Amino acid sequence: MYTIAFDTTGASCSIILLKDNKISRKFMENMDYGQSEVLLPEIRNILNKEYITFEDINLVVVCTGPGSFTGVRSSIAAARTFGLTNEKIQVTGVSAFEAYIHSLEEEEKAEINAVIIETKREDYYYQLFDYQLKKITEPAADSYENIISQLRHKKVTMIGDGVERFLAKPSGLSLHAIRMENYLPIEQLGYCGLTNFLNKKIDFPKPLYLRAPDVCIKR
Repeated sequence: MYTIAFDTTGASCSIILLKDNKISRKFMENMDYGQSEVLLPEIRNILNKEYITFEDINLVVVCTGPGSFTGVRSSIAAARTFGLTNEKIQVTGVSAFEAYIHSLEEEEKAEINAVIIETKREDYYYQLFDYQLKKITEPAADSYENIISQLRHKKVTMIGDGVERFLAKPSGLSLHAIRMENYLPIEQLGYCGLTNFLNKKIDFPKPLYLRAPDVCIKR
């Protein structure tokens, strides 16, 4: 079984090809913009290197966000198009929160596990999980102060590409483990999607928008 997973929601374009549950090929390039232009050519390159075609793909997994409005929209549009072109291909979406949280090792888990994702604004995207990785809060965008208030007097693990900025000033938190990631763990995105597929929990990809897009009106 072939699974291809990809993400363009953050500051990178990441793609992984799994054969059953083993990594066959991986592509990752840090970039602040232009991910959508890189995505399709690199998917084609990966398939060519494995001597397979898109007809051989069984499952497409796409990151549903949160992140760049354009990045979320373009990658989900690509995933949906793949599903429309071949009815044998299953398509599912996995949030960045789910990919990050399931990449924690057993010894890294704490009473509260916080996924902190960069917004490139004053606030942060975040979601909190318990030791069993069950959600405590829904995905949200909020200020440093409001997030900190939910973490005080608890043993906390933090993971995500927003952790470095979040902890740039003294937090006073009881920190168990810190994972300052530069980009989404694409391997875990693929594994989460494959696990959901095997458990018959396919979730047709819908964008996870936690705030309105940044736009300006021309005068």
